[in-house]
Amino acid sequence: MTGPRRKARAIALQAMYEIDTTRHDAEEVLSRLLAEGSLSEDNSAFVRQLIRQVVQHSEEIDHNIQRFAPAWPIDQILAIDRNILRLAISEILFDNRVPVKVAINEAVELAKKFGGESSSRFVNGVLGSISALAKR
Repeated sequence: MTGPRRKARAIALQAMYEIDTTRHDAEEVLSRLLAEGSLSEDNSAFVRQLIRQVVQHSEEIDHNIQRFAPAWPIDQILAIDRNILRLAISEILFDNRVPVKVAINEAVELAKKFGGESSSRFVNGVLGSISALAKR
């Protein structure tokens, strides 16, 4: 069974994917997806905060993806994987509301659901390396 936070993360992922691939306005995308998503106020606020965090720290987040996945230029990583990583890295490095292991597990589950055949392994590998950075 999928919990409300996982549903919120899935909506955040949909928003990030659309923003990344179409360059639609973030606020318009968020408003539409949240209206369709029937989340609680708390979880809607969580989605908004997560998206704001990713946008605010996008350069540092993408730098970390490049650092821990050097064989893959950022624009060659599947858009879905790239945005799963962005959301999870944001939670790991800039938000202490969830344990690192939870953020990684949630990202891996999103990768299994929305990504390609090897997405979950790729996401887990990158985030495992980044989690060591977060513990310092």
